[in-house]
Amino acid sequence: MPTHRPIISDRLPKPAGPYTPGIGFEHLVFVSGQGATDPATGELAGADVESQTEQCLKNVREILRAAGSDLQYVLRCGVFLLDMKEFDLMNGVYARVFGDHRPARTTIQAAGLPGVGLRVEVDCIAYVP
Repeated sequence: MPTHRPIISDRLPKPAGPYTPGIGFEHLVFVSGQGATDPATGELAGADVESQTEQCLKNVREILRAAGSDLQYVLRCGVFLLDMKEFDLMNGVYARVFGDHRPARTTIQAAGLPGVGLRVEVDCIAYVP
């Protein structure tokens, strides 16, 4: 009988609430929304949406790698922006990090994000090859 398993890593920021950074189920990985906290410092990676998007995706990648996956196996992403006017800036970093891989994606403007100064959050669903 299939069961789910928590995906954790010592190289991630501590979760801000009662959740697991990722959950694996069979060959799927569900990654919780990741903010821009740099695990080395415990602080935001920067004040701008570009540096924050970069860190969000680094955190997502770390969870995926802990599960035996990586960004090229992402099927879907959710991007939550504090200000949709920063879409093009976020999108430039997102496109560079994902390269030629283009997972399905939804991007919305959120009324607020958890954490002072947080401008973007990213979650995803991927598979383990």
